Amino acid sequence: MKNCIQKIALLSCAMGLLSSCQSSGNKQVKGKEVIPVTVLQPTSIDLPRSYVADIQAIQFVEIKAKVEGFVQQVLVDEGQLVKKGQPMFRLNSENYQEVLKAAEANYKQMQAELEMANYEKERIQRLVDKQIISPIRLDQVKREREVARMKVEQARAEMQRAQMEYSYTTITAPFTGYIDRIPYKVGSLVNPESLLTTVSDISEIFAYYKVNESEYLRLKRAQLNGENLQQLDNVELVLPDGSIYHYKGKLETVEGDFERGTGSIAFRVRFPNPDGLLKHGVTGKVRLMTHMKDVCMVPQKSTFEIQDFTYVYLLDEEGKVQVRSFNPIERYHNFYVTQDLKPNTAIVYEGVQMVKDGMQIKADTIPFEDVRQELKLNSLQR
Repeated sequence: MKNCIQKIALLSCAMGLLSSCQSSGNKQVKGKEVIPVTVLQPTSIDLPRSYVADIQAIQFVEIKAKVEGFVQQVLVDEGQLVKKGQPMFRLNSENYQEVLKAAEANYKQMQAELEMANYEKERIQRLVDKQIISPIRLDQVKREREVARMKVEQARAEMQRAQMEYSYTTITAPFTGYIDRIPYKVGSLVNPESLLTTVSDISEIFAYYKVNESEYLRLKRAQLNGENLQQLDNVELVLPDGSIYHYKGKLETVEGDFERGTGSIAFRVRFPNPDGLLKHGVTGKVRLMTHMKDVCMVPQKSTFEIQDFTYVYLLDEEGKVQVRSFNPIERYHNFYVTQDLKPNTAIVYEGVQMVKDGMQIKADTIPFEDVRQELKLNSLQR
């Protein structure tokens, strides 16, 4: 209701402005004016639609130290391509090496004690079999051997933990990718909270773009009906300098939830990037060809705007003009694409500044084909 009242108020202001303009100078209307009109025709069109895209690497991870220590070596440089498993940083490892040696020695000691416990168990077993000593002693030895075995397991776990911590002093690349900034240099003290750098795999990139709820529902219903409104496997990427990326993308998936604040949902397009031209975080626009059926193409010269509303003059059967607002879906060359106006609707083609709402005019009908040629619209598909 509030939007309706706002439209009425704006329309009244527009009519007042147009009336005041028409009452001055040579534009005063006397009697019927001969005004060019045209009749809108239903049209099917492949409409290029652009969306702001958030471009990301297919893999992008933060590299952090898993143990605390001083940076001893930086083995890579910013912007460098690294291979999976390639060493990137080394931390001082003397303390971890000493802990590892102690753990290895303890493990060997526990193994020796287990061997002695096994030997003792076998010896007591032979004595029990010969009925030289009581079987109670054999049970005792078995328990001692079990304790020795558990000590070996504990020592092995401690040794493996020490080996793992020692290995963490050498930080390697998790996958093949490019190095970002390296804030910590040789001698810096780092811990598991320190961000050493990031690695991004840009062999392919993801481009995320968002659509509103209405557009999502229209696309989803079309898919459920078996229609293909968009060229989902032939998506273009417009780069920041206005050039078209020379590889086409493919629409893969859509997020599961709408954003509450914006009421939009994101689609994901995958683009190949074998040359490494695109980087993580670069800006651009995704452009898709959307096939639209039974839309009307309204010449831009036939419209006028007041604030956020677009208007056109309709011609009824009695030769009177009526102002009407409509919602342009997209601007295409010198036309507005809309589904708000019915096909075969007559509109004022030229001279909108010479007419006003309710005015009686004499129509000079121009075929819509001539309008297309005049405004150089040759790419429509019927």
